Amino acid sequence: MMTTEPEQIRRAIDSLTAQGVDVVRIVHPDLPGRARGKDILLPHLPEAATHGVAFCRAATYHAGTRGEVSDLPEGRRAGMPDIVVHPNLDTLAPLPWEPGVAWCIGDALEPGTGLPASESPRHLIQHVTGHLTACGLTAVVGPELEYVLLERDPASPHGWRRYAAMSGNLYAAGRSGDLDGHLLQTMRYLHAAGISATGGNREYAGGQFEINLAHSEALYAADQAFLFKSAVREIACLQGKLATFMAKPFNDGAGSGFHLHISMYDDDQHNVFDDTNQPNGLSATARHSISGVLKHAPALTALCNPTVNSYKRLSANSAAPWLIDWGLDNRCAMVRIPPQRGNATRIELRLPDASANPYLATAALIAAIRLGIDKPAEPPARLNGYGYDPSKAARLPTNLAAALDALEADHELTETLGKAFIDTFLHLKRNELERYQQYVTDWEFREYAR
Repeated sequence: MMTTEPEQIRRAIDSLTAQGVDVVRIVHPDLPGRARGKDILLPHLPEAATHGVAFCRAATYHAGTRGEVSDLPEGRRAGMPDIVVHPNLDTLAPLPWEPGVAWCIGDALEPGTGLPASESPRHLIQHVTGHLTACGLTAVVGPELEYVLLERDPASPHGWRRYAAMSGNLYAAGRSGDLDGHLLQTMRYLHAAGISATGGNREYAGGQFEINLAHSEALYAADQAFLFKSAVREIACLQGKLATFMAKPFNDGAGSGFHLHISMYDDDQHNVFDDTNQPNGLSATARHSISGVLKHAPALTALCNPTVNSYKRLSANSAAPWLIDWGLDNRCAMVRIPPQRGNATRIELRLPDASANPYLATAALIAAIRLGIDKPAEPPARLNGYGYDPSKAARLPTNLAAALDALEADHELTETLGKAFIDTFLHLKRNELERYQQYVTDWEFREYAR
């Protein structure tokens, strides 16, 4: 049972009061990675911190992107019972774009027992990192996220068009590709809110931006990516705009990726991926980790590319991977090994798109790496030069249905992640596919743009 000490609650209230905060927003991720939350007036924080805040389980974990609740035994069929979300006061941070409000992440627990809710994305990453800790390893993760910013346009079919869509400003900074200064204002807000943005730029496509987050331990990195996506959406709203993390919002534009950099450290803070005595400076552990990721790539695809729209991004000549391969500093490959060595030696997984739940994508990557370390094998020959040759590497699943089938069939990965969680995820996503088949027209935009 999670408990918060009275002294910690008192210190939090004193600190928030001194900062002029009178509302605490408790947020936690649902399965797609959206923030579910409740605002608590500051005088009621002690009760919320001690007893938790109730949320309907079915509405939180069994609801699709438009609120349709799937028929699962633990939810609707059980009478739609509660989970209890306890605020983690260590994650409290005032919101500079909403004066008087602070937010914090909550942990979802079973009422009565205090055990983690089986569908909780945050618990999933704690579960897989616990296995690493038992082996004396710590995962350090650096997320890179892209998104597309839209501005209102009454003439557009959906009421929105790409912001600052003029061509020729790829990888640029400044007003030439960002007329209203969206990026600088966003990065300053993120920094003030304690979100570890390290840098950003206008990306490849019109209206597209990328912001990098600092490397940190896996759970904290996933927390940061989750809060980052929520913050960017809110800041865009304040600017009168819409930020979408949809994988491929426009057929004639670039897709938005979610690249995950990961390294492993032992108890002596040594990067176990680094070995100057081995070819390319990669240790046996690094090579076995790469092999694990490649082996489980079809199943990883379902968790890293979780929407119907995701598979528009995974196509030839798209600067996104669609083959199961790896390479040294090669952005055509699904697994890229950046050129830095020493303590900066790392694996970059370029498979996930921006719509992925950061907790699920990170947990799946860690699980695949752990399986590779547990059952060591050497990876195949690496990709050299320009890729996208299906005669040299197997293809990733080409649609969501195939990816979900691959996930269900990968018993090693599903057992590592936990069958109860995977069963819920598969049910929810297959229900989404059924709805897509009924409403194929502009379904993708309505489902995922926000």
